[in-house]
Amino acid sequence: MKEVMVYSRVGCHLCEIAIDQINSVKDELGFNLEIKFIGDDAVLEQEYGEQVPVILINNKIHDYWRVDLARFTKAIKA
Repeated sequence: MKEVMVYSRVGCHLCEIAIDQINSVKDELGFNLEIKFIGDDAVLEQEYGEQVPVILINNKIHDYWRVDLARFTKAIKA
């Protein structure tokens, strides 16, 4: 089963949209989803602060800022 991680920030509108989109296909595609808020992690904030949401699939960066559901689905199915 694929592992999806979203680096997010509290109050981030783009993050909320991306998480909603990912959740909309979670049951259909069958993957685990974890949301990590980076505000309390100085290392992650330094690395990804300007790019959230950051979407990782199996610990590899898949996308920044927005989710292309067709591309995301293809990556999960691969």
